[in-house]
Amino acid sequence: MIEFENVSKTYDDGFEAVKSLNLSIARGEILVLIGPSGCGKTTTLKMINRLVQHTDGKIYIDGKDITSLDPVYLRRSIGYVIQQIGLFPHYTIEENIALIPRLNKWNENKIKQRVIELMEMIGLDPNIYSKRYPRELSGGQQQRVGVARALAANPDIILMDEPFGALDPITREQLQDELLRIQSEMHKTIVFVTHDMDEALKIGDRIAVMKDGELLQLDKPDKLLSHPAHGFVEEFIGKKRIYQNPEYVSIKDIMRENPVITLPSRTLKVALNLMRQRKTDTLLVADGNGKLLGIVSGQELQSNIDKTETIAEIMRPAEPVLQDNATARDALLKITQAAYGIIPVVDADGKIIGVVTRGSLLSFFVNGLKGEGNE
Repeated sequence: MIEFENVSKTYDDGFEAVKSLNLSIARGEILVLIGPSGCGKTTTLKMINRLVQHTDGKIYIDGKDITSLDPVYLRRSIGYVIQQIGLFPHYTIEENIALIPRLNKWNENKIKQRVIELMEMIGLDPNIYSKRYPRELSGGQQQRVGVARALAANPDIILMDEPFGALDPITREQLQDELLRIQSEMHKTIVFVTHDMDEALKIGDRIAVMKDGELLQLDKPDKLLSHPAHGFVEEFIGKKRIYQNPEYVSIKDIMRENPVITLPSRTLKVALNLMRQRKTDTLLVADGNGKLLGIVSGQELQSNIDKTETIAEIMRPAEPVLQDNATARDALLKITQAAYGIIPVVDADGKIIGVVTRGSLLSFFVNGLKGEGNE
């Protein structure tokens, strides 16, 4: 969709804001550009619609070199949302939203229908708000109108430059949710600039971390958190931020491997000896191929040792169970349901690959908090 090929931007005073940037942005994804002030993220964004002209390299949109396109046409075909909102104060809300379709000479009936559709989409009743002026709206409502205006001409690409940065935290979170909801319906290609890592993790399909005009790492949020490719990336993210985002922590990173497993045909006496040797109070029961069948506690073994011959007669279903693609958040939600305080982790074939316990969960997050306090 959008391709940067060895793109640089050097200003007249010799300052190189962006240095030989190579970047591909897929159709329908939200790509977040993040980094400290002066890292080149906003310059990168503005080069896409030629508000800033790149000095070296090539930028392509759908295979077309953007320098071959009329800049006015290019800008009208790309939605643009900025932190300052930029609504025209003497235009009504409907006039602000209708601006680009009107410049593109849409039919007036089509424009009116589009305005109504977008106002309903952003949660502003057109019967109430269409004739109002920006000064009559809250900051959050104005920013919603800014998003609607960017969507008005139904562009394939939307550029968003710190769009929620000036809003209070509650309104900001609401608009982040609103953006994700709209994106789930419209599947636009969105390039989003922010300095807030929590915002980037929440909305980005991929995150590009920049510093001094260079791209240091481009990855999905989970990969960025768990495998920072550069010391600055790790520092900028915050070394312990992963502990604050358990939905990005793979269950494989916190489970205990090689749990104690036994066959259902074992006698209770053999099972008890195994438990003593391995210093555990529960056993997972599996078939000869390692497929999970059930679970049994040491107390149950002890109380039935003179009544029952094999584990198969007293084992219980192992509930709940986690798949190997689960996250720490899944484990946190389910651990209270685990009667024995452990949750087996299985692969796609149901074979046991590990176990999560209350202790392993607690250790993981407590270690993270300790580390955070030492930073």
